[in-house]
Amino acid sequence: MHPVLKAFVCGSISGTCSTLLFQPLDLLKTRLQTLQPAVNGSGRNAGMVTLLFRVVRTESILGLWKGVSPSFARCIPGVGLYFSSLYVMKQNFLDRSPTALESVFLGATARAVSGICMLPVTVVKTRYESGRFGYGSVFGALKNIYQTEGARGMFSGLTATLLRDAPFSGIYLMFYTQTKHLTPQDQLDPVLVPLLNFGCGILAGILASLATQPADVIKTHMQLSPQKYHRTSQTIAFIYKDFGLVGFFRGGVPRALRRTLMAAMAWTVYEQMMEKMGLKS
Repeated sequence: MHPVLKAFVCGSISGTCSTLLFQPLDLLKTRLQTLQPAVNGSGRNAGMVTLLFRVVRTESILGLWKGVSPSFARCIPGVGLYFSSLYVMKQNFLDRSPTALESVFLGATARAVSGICMLPVTVVKTRYESGRFGYGSVFGALKNIYQTEGARGMFSGLTATLLRDAPFSGIYLMFYTQTKHLTPQDQLDPVLVPLLNFGCGILAGILASLATQPADVIKTHMQLSPQKYHRTSQTIAFIYKDFGLVGFFRGGVPRALRRTLMAAMAWTVYEQMMEKMGLKS
């Protein structure tokens, strides 16, 4: 098997594991971001735990995994494409460990490639999770969006998605690689190395999630209401008017948890699989 294909397979498997485990957090994040002000009648919006129990009560425990099909359709090839793109760039342009700035560039570029390719499925995933659309399947949803909204609907929120995902991956990879360099992996028991890598991933994920949360909120609004939000600048103005500055950080807790844990798990699984295949990640 070609090394690039091996990197793709390793990335896809790591994406499958992390997506299945953390899909409920993504659903809660989407619902929190799209709640109208003061929905619970007390002048305050429902929190993550309140929303969690509401979903379980009204949609059953399996309702927390609504949108898992488009999540799989996006993440399995998307994460594989991200890791294989990263592998290709490292092999062709670097013969050493990347510097901090090089890590930002590598992570952002690989994520931009993956994000653009998988954006139509991301739109479907966001709509599934919102509970506002009655799509029967991923293919049916894609067909419906194309017929009713055209190519513009398929790629709604592209700018906000890139502003969210490319910086997140760049910042994440920078913190992840730099943190790993500071840890004495050569002196550790090999059994503890995956745990150390996971810890480095957690720290990197928290910092990257905080930096990119506003772009995620903007992306969600644009993909759920493309008729209302036509431009990124217009969406920013609407969110600020309706929710204030705090509106740009709605859903931040479940997103930070999910993105942090998913990225940490994906990288840990990916690096372990690459090592077993005799490849340098």
